[in-house]
Amino acid sequence: MSESGHSLEKIAETAFHLRQVRKADLQFGDLVLITTRNSIYSVCVLDNDIYLVSGGWFDRKGLSPVKASIAGCTWGGSIIKVDTLAACGLHIEFGNRVVTTTIKKVSVLRGPGKN
Repeated sequence: MSESGHSLEKIAETAFHLRQVRKADLQFGDLVLITTRNSIYSVCVLDNDIYLVSGGWFDRKGLSPVKASIAGCTWGGSIIKVDTLAACGLHIEFGNRVVTTTIKKVSVLRGPGKN
């Protein structure tokens, strides 16, 4: 057993069926709105795994907006999906090791792209 009482096999199975936003599917200027159990985050794609993040913990610390990396999504423990920016039911782990509460909703607003 691992990751909040889930077996590794169960985690691998659920990872395949997640409603998720993959980092590779995003481009410069895209805005990802993420509602977690306790907060709302806005994440604007800048470049090479660098994002402009506002909301949640960053607002509470007076840091918004802040340039940040996103390590990926976790099940609440140490197993991380590094290819995923956000997935319902998981938690975002930012590059500064801040981990959100459970993601409830994710929306992507397409930006103008790189010129």
